[in-house]
Amino acid sequence: MTTTTLPPARTGEPAVRRKSLSHPAAFAAIAAIFVTFTAASSAPSPLYVVYQQLWGFSAITLTVVFAVYVVGLIGALLVLGALSDHVGRRPVLAAAIGLEVVALVLFLVAGDVAVLLAARFLQGIATGAALTTLGAALVDLNPPHAPGRAGLVNSVVPPAGLAVGALGTGALVQFAPGPTHLVFALLLAGMAVAALVVLLMPETSGRRPGGAASLVPRLGVPARLRGAVFALVPIIVASWALGGLYLSLGPSVAAGVFGLSNHLIGGLVVTLLCGTGAVAAFALRSRPAPRVLAIAGVLLTVGTAVTLVGVQTGSVPLGAAGTVLSGIGFGASALASFGTIAVLAAPHERGELIAVALTIAYVAFSLPAVIAGLAATAVGLHATALVYGLVVVLLGAAALIAQRLRRA
Repeated sequence: MTTTTLPPARTGEPAVRRKSLSHPAAFAAIAAIFVTFTAASSAPSPLYVVYQQLWGFSAITLTVVFAVYVVGLIGALLVLGALSDHVGRRPVLAAAIGLEVVALVLFLVAGDVAVLLAARFLQGIATGAALTTLGAALVDLNPPHAPGRAGLVNSVVPPAGLAVGALGTGALVQFAPGPTHLVFALLLAGMAVAALVVLLMPETSGRRPGGAASLVPRLGVPARLRGAVFALVPIIVASWALGGLYLSLGPSVAAGVFGLSNHLIGGLVVTLLCGTGAVAAFALRSRPAPRVLAIAGVLLTVGTAVTLVGVQTGSVPLGAAGTVLSGIGFGASALASFGTIAVLAAPHERGELIAVALTIAYVAFSLPAVIAGLAATAVGLHATALVYGLVVVLLGAAALIAQRLRRA
């Protein structure tokens, strides 16, 4: 714990001193908040089947619930992505935590689809505001002796948090009382701790003019970085499109295609992809980025193809094996893409550039999944999963071609 001296409010007043976390402690605490937000974002996925049983809504309604979350998240990325570069990290994080608390309370009291939609929309806004700010704060706090640590954490935490949230919720739904309430009560406690951390963390981004102007939606990549960033787009799209399928329809596919109706299995479907991705990102952290990108493209393509064979034949082992292979590709993609962006950006560009990458990722995460949800109602889960998987295979191949052309 260190002591920070703040300037006096008026001339002649003594400076106000407050205790703040040391940079290493703040780095670890910000990473933990990052996990909490991403876990909260995936927590409702295993509950969708429960809500359908309770309230009797269709797959189209389920898709709308998924879509409003992403609308809120992408809107926050576009509008608030660069705000912390101007007003500081702490105010934006504090506001995001406050809005997340409101969303979690709505989840707790939800008794119909309307309240569920409102909760998911507000959660999307809170998550979008938090993710860019947390990612930028990690880069700000990155220890000098480990220059790649922030990029590694930014790569590992999103899939790890998604895995924790989905598996934890699946286990609570299957084995604990109050399946639609307990998980949100636990997340509220986590947000209370997060608020305390933000109160104690040092401010890492000084105030700069232009905060109001930064709220105008835009996606900007500095000219000097465009070649490197645009070369990453195909692999980001391929990996996050696959993640969107698993988080929106994964538990439903497990139940409807493979006959696995256990709620823990529904959460495990997401965890196989995202948890494997987190482990893979950590294991590949010392490999050069071009090599990791090649691994990502190959395994996303091969793993999804194996999963498709499992779906077509009804083979659970093949489906699981393909998911694990795809998960390694998912984690490798996150490591190489977000790790590259973290080291490319200058301090005053971090929030905005991370917002660009996350916007690309979540558009790929959401739009195909929404289309898939509508298609599942029209042609069934089996056919939808097959077509969606084939598209991901093609995207993975396109990512390999894009990286080869970039190197050439």
